[in-house]
Amino acid sequence: MKIKEIPKSERPIERLLSNGCEFLSNEELLSILIKTGSKDYSAKDLASMVLKRCDGDLSCINYSNLRKIKGMGDVKSACVLAGLELGRRASRKVKSINNVQINGSDIVFDYYRDFFIDKKQEYFYCVYLDTNKVVIKEKLLFIGTLDYSVVHPREVFKEAVSVSASSIICVHNHPSGNVIPSRNDFSITKRLIEVGEMLGIKVIDHVIIGSDKYYSFFENGDI
Repeated sequence: MKIKEIPKSERPIERLLSNGCEFLSNEELLSILIKTGSKDYSAKDLASMVLKRCDGDLSCINYSNLRKIKGMGDVKSACVLAGLELGRRASRKVKSINNVQINGSDIVFDYYRDFFIDKKQEYFYCVYLDTNKVVIKEKLLFIGTLDYSVVHPREVFKEAVSVSASSIICVHNHPSGNVIPSRNDFSITKRLIEVGEMLGIKVIDHVIIGSDKYYSFFENGDI
C-alpha cells in the first residue's frame, strides 16, 4: 500500500505531528526520511527493505547497503544517512572540541569515545592545535582499514598548513575494541612524525580509541 492510500491520520508524518516521534516505528521514521517512493516501490516499502537488509540494526546502515536496494538512489540514501547522523550527534550531547585546550589524552578520549561506539570501520581524525594546544579544527581524513599507503602525510599536513597549526593529534578507532597499536599504526605514526619534523609541525600524540579505553602513543613513550 502506498502512503497516499493510507488514511491521512495514519500516515507517518501526520502521526509524528499529532503524537510525537517516539510513537513511530523505525519503518515509519525511515519512510519520512526517504520521502517518496520509486517507480516500483512506495517509501514504506523502501523503508522496510532498508531495515531488512540491516536486520533491523540502524547502526549498520551505510551508503553501500542503501545503494544495493532498488529504488534507493543517491538523494534518498543521502537523506537517510543525514538523518541517522543527526540522531547520533544529538545522542552524544558532546560540545564541539574546537577551542578546547588539550592538556591530556583523556580529553581526546572523552570527546571521541561515544562517537566511535557504533562504527564498524576505522575512522582517522586529525586535531589541529595552536601554540597553546588549543584546538583550531578537527577533520576526518580517512575511513577504512588503515595502512601505510592510505594515511598519506600530504592530506594530514595540507590541512595543518591551511589553518596555521603548530601541532597535531591523530585519533582513530579500533572497532574490535582492542586498543593495542598494530604494526601499521606504528608505521603511520612514525611517518607522520618524520614529515612533521621537516615542516615544523609536531605530531604530539596519536590516540587509539576502543570501546571503553584508549591507547596514547605519548603516554606510552612512543612519541
